[in-house]
Amino acid sequence: MRQIYRIDLDDALPMLKAARAKAEEIGVKQTICICDDGGHVLALHRLPGARLTGVEIAMAKAFTAAGHERATHLFNEPPNGPALPGNEAFGISHMLPGKFAIFVGGFPIVHEGQIVGAVGVSGGNGEQDKAVGAAALQAFAEHVATLGAGV
Repeated sequence: MRQIYRIDLDDALPMLKAARAKAEEIGVKQTICICDDGGHVLALHRLPGARLTGVEIAMAKAFTAAGHERATHLFNEPPNGPALPGNEAFGISHMLPGKFAIFVGGFPIVHEGQIVGAVGVSGGNGEQDKAVGAAALQAFAEHVATLGAGV
């Protein structure tokens, strides 16, 4: 038997706030999704003016990162990305149409070696999505540290 950690809305909200602040700082209209370890949406925010399609894309990125326990861009990063043509997972994105994303913007949330959820970011270029995702993950680390400090 093992201990299972799971995030909830109280864990997701500081991440959403930090991600939004980063998106606004870099001037990108993003959609940010935080999901639990099962890929179920806990929090979703489409910044004013962000594309409507970003909602489904951010959700798919979060779902993929949680379910496959890796950042989504690692699927197609040359030369060994498993979803690249000729590699072992080529075509994997067709397995769950509309739910599986293999491009930049999905990041697993890890606590004590366990995937406890994921963040999905849509609306910018790859570097912008990574920056916003990193802000969310940093906020999670800071949030967990305050919990550990008894705050």
